[in-house]
Amino acid sequence: MSQPARSWDIFCSVVDNFGDVGVCWRLSRQLTSECGCRVRLWIDDLHTFAKFAPDHIAHDAAIIDGVEVRHWSQPLPDVVPHEVVVEAFGCHLPESFLHAMAARGNAPIWLNLEYLSAEGWIEGCHGLSSRHGQLPLSRYFFFPGFSDKTGGLLREHQLITHSAAYQADAHAQAALWHRIGAKDEDVRDRLRLSLFAYENTALEALLNHWEHAAPRTLFVADGKPRVQLAHWLGQPFAIGTRLQRGNLTLIALPFLSQDDYDRLLWACDVNFVRGEDSFVRAQWAARPFVWHIYPQEEGVHFTKLDAFLRRFDQGATQDLADAYRAFSMAWNGAAGYDPVACWNVLESMKDKWNQQSINWRNQLAGHDDLVTQLVRFVDERSLPSD
Repeated sequence: MSQPARSWDIFCSVVDNFGDVGVCWRLSRQLTSECGCRVRLWIDDLHTFAKFAPDHIAHDAAIIDGVEVRHWSQPLPDVVPHEVVVEAFGCHLPESFLHAMAARGNAPIWLNLEYLSAEGWIEGCHGLSSRHGQLPLSRYFFFPGFSDKTGGLLREHQLITHSAAYQADAHAQAALWHRIGAKDEDVRDRLRLSLFAYENTALEALLNHWEHAAPRTLFVADGKPRVQLAHWLGQPFAIGTRLQRGNLTLIALPFLSQDDYDRLLWACDVNFVRGEDSFVRAQWAARPFVWHIYPQEEGVHFTKLDAFLRRFDQGATQDLADAYRAFSMAWNGAAGYDPVACWNVLESMKDKWNQQSINWRNQLAGHDDLVTQLVRFVDERSLPSD
């Protein structure tokens, strides 16, 4: 007999980028739309969240796409915790809420949703619990990942079907190009690249090269990429701007909805992505992608990048694996790599790269998605419903 739909509190703290709130918003929407769960999403920065729902959010509480969005204010409003509490990315729950959890008739299932990693050690830590030092509460550590020993990746149940249909629909893609300011000649018979990255030391050399290479169009995300392009251009590069530099066409994108950003990834030939949310969505797009991992002190991020490359390279030809690794290192600022030379080698293997991206997507699709695993994890704890 199936368990009843659960009620969830999800806490998200906005640090300095959109990734955390992007993941939590996707998670909340999927739990609501596909699992019938009641979700209350707590966000400490509604100004940042408004980027994802600009026509809706105006107050400290609102119902958006079936999700109850609340302001995580100080102090937190006096509410009864839901059956499941998700502490996203170690954001530290308010003490008052922890005490309310302990006072609840049946203590909520408390999950710490960790950052995504390809490192092998997470497989031994996924699902482990830890007792609170003073309160009768246990917290479970839930690790997204790339193997069947982890919590999987966020993926709506019809995502692959929808992306395949979109990639076969020239009219739907034309509508997207029109909405974001591209002309027919910007997307026909040329390489289409999307750029979403942190400040990147390799980008200038690539722009100088692409200006004189085969024709291509670069769709530049708002924020740091657009600022860096303006610096390279030596002139303003406002949202909606379309510029031509030699054989390189540049289009400054507005902030796209999550659905439109997915469509951009599906329609482009190569996607430069960053962090976690766009990184995962690029993999589901089954298009060649390059990951700009969040830089950390003492080069810790290179260990994480290496762990992912080792997984992605499985099944690839050795020449593609070597080329992909070399450019990934160059793109992430590793010493001793020439980004232009590495790019030229990788681009020459475009067909192999494209096939490996499809193979990788299909391999990932063989694992249960994150929401399916979260719901199953909760149901296995046999918490009675309200």
